[in-house]
Amino acid sequence: MNYIFQLVLTLGLFVLTADSPAQRPSRGPGGGGTGKRVMPEDLKFEDGVATIPDRAAFEKISYQGSDVKRDRYLAGVEFVKFIVDEPGSEKPILYFMNTKNHRAHPPYMGMVGIQDHGIPRGALTYLPRLKAPNGEAGLYTIDFQPYDSYSCEQIQTILTILTAKMPILKGRVAFHPLSGNLDLYEREKGKYVAAGIAVHLDSDLYRNIAYLPLNEAESFGLLRVMKNDGRPSPRDIVIYQTLPNQMPRVAGVITEVRQTPLSHVNLRAVQDKIPNAYIDSALKSDRIKPFLGKLVNLKVTAQGFKLREATKAEVDQHFADLRPAKNQKPVRDLRETKILPLKELKFESSSSYGVKAANLATLQSLPFPKGTVPAGFAVPFHFYHEFMRHNGLYLKVDELLGAPAFLNDREVLDSKLNQLRKQITSGDMPVGLAAELGEIQNRFAKGVSIRCRTSTNNEDLPGFSGAGLYDSFTHKPDEGHLTKSIKQVFASLWNFRAFEEREFYRIDHKLAAMGVVLHPNQKGELANGVAVSDDILYETKGNYYLNTQVGEDLVTNPDKLSSPEEILLGWWERDGHQFVRRSAAVADGKQVLSDKHLAELRNHLGRIHSRFGKLYRIGQDEPFAMEIEFKIKKDGKLQIKQARPWVF
Repeated sequence: MNYIFQLVLTLGLFVLTADSPAQRPSRGPGGGGTGKRVMPEDLKFEDGVATIPDRAAFEKISYQGSDVKRDRYLAGVEFVKFIVDEPGSEKPILYFMNTKNHRAHPPYMGMVGIQDHGIPRGALTYLPRLKAPNGEAGLYTIDFQPYDSYSCEQIQTILTILTAKMPILKGRVAFHPLSGNLDLYEREKGKYVAAGIAVHLDSDLYRNIAYLPLNEAESFGLLRVMKNDGRPSPRDIVIYQTLPNQMPRVAGVITEVRQTPLSHVNLRAVQDKIPNAYIDSALKSDRIKPFLGKLVNLKVTAQGFKLREATKAEVDQHFADLRPAKNQKPVRDLRETKILPLKELKFESSSSYGVKAANLATLQSLPFPKGTVPAGFAVPFHFYHEFMRHNGLYLKVDELLGAPAFLNDREVLDSKLNQLRKQITSGDMPVGLAAELGEIQNRFAKGVSIRCRTSTNNEDLPGFSGAGLYDSFTHKPDEGHLTKSIKQVFASLWNFRAFEEREFYRIDHKLAAMGVVLHPNQKGELANGVAVSDDILYETKGNYYLNTQVGEDLVTNPDKLSSPEEILLGWWERDGHQFVRRSAAVADGKQVLSDKHLAELRNHLGRIHSRFGKLYRIGQDEPFAMEIEFKIKKDGKLQIKQARPWVF
């Protein structure tokens, strides 16, 4: 349908609603009724514009915030308000309001001399996460006054008028019917399909997501396409089709498959303050392809991503500014020499037993049903220190740290660290320590596998999660003495990814210490998940954020095509919960977490947030949230595996 024919068709449709002489006052020579008419092209920029040629121009006149008057649905999103006068005429008049300065239509219409308040007026909203009709990330929607109602033909006319003055809308815009237009839209669905008009409903907010800013940040580096078995450098901004479970330090991350914000890779991105985003079909994007293999500046924000070519000097300066200027010395208290039950530890025990152990002990002190937190034991740093000293391994560390050739060549460094780990796993446990470990091993029921989990003095801290740096192991009944698995945990302190992370942050390697948490290993769990005591992804208010996988597929280290259940759980029971995404591993309409489990998590998360907020002495205005890992055991009971502060 061509433009002139479309306008002729809709002219009559607009006569009764907008241009009927019986409904609107007569116009003077200037077209402004009782006031002087100001045409769009004559507006001062601070008041509005007649055209929006590109995205940058839209940003200059858009508003995003909480001052939205009666239009509460616009709070927090980026929008520009518009007015279409005489839409059914051959020369419609379109005003784009500078919404930074003017957020209400009525006073604006009086200012420009429009007397008829029945003409179409609405808002253009930008939703950067949603897929546009052309398949790219970034959808614009148009809507009108909540109780206004326009036919499909009228909507098509207005879209044509808007696109003519804002060409970036082509292929990127959808109609968003509000309450007053929903009934008519439902009756005319077929017309919208036939006309090729995209429609965005409120229920679509979490669907067709094409862009997710997992961590908003800015970085510089070499833009590279990586295979999962490749090894990027700390100065690489990497593009993966799917996210690897483990990854050394990089400068930025883009994936073509949707991520979970609670994976170890994203927790590392948050900690390292590097940009991380899911961008649908990134390798096909004309905004990305020209920069492959080049030094770039990548900026990931809530409103989209920006990519430009960068100079080597910019890259060098960025990394010089990012790395701490001074060496850091983690606290390592070796005075505690005994393996203790977790229930006997305190929050302050982290300096001797590690943060994971101390946090588990704190969880056990909360009024949860029996078994909610696993019972077990904590091995202090003293054991690691005595083991390293007994086997002369600190001398091997000195040798490694004292050779610049090792530190400056990543392949050589990887080889040397591998040698050190082998020396640790083949070392002898001092007799007294081995005896104590044997006694603890005998306190577990016969035939039970023992989970041996890392608990260091440089992980699970506010500002430094250390997620995914170290390796835990399960000691099976047929593996003999427990020292075998304890030494494997000790050795993981010297993983390449852990060493590189400590080196970047100038953490003293010799003061890094490994404690171990011991508890019965659980098998056959029905589900496992991660929850945060705030909505750290969509930034809604009053919600917890939950990711849950079916069975033993971990949220923190998911299989490459895993699709977890994603829920926003209201802080209060009256607020219920909202499914953002259903798990691909269950039948349609089914949920992984039962309503009973959701109620338990709501209660537990509230208690955990409150207790740890006080222990970490978080100020009232400081951002704070706790992240927990949980599982649904094969008996259907909820168990919390660990807790740590979310790194903002």
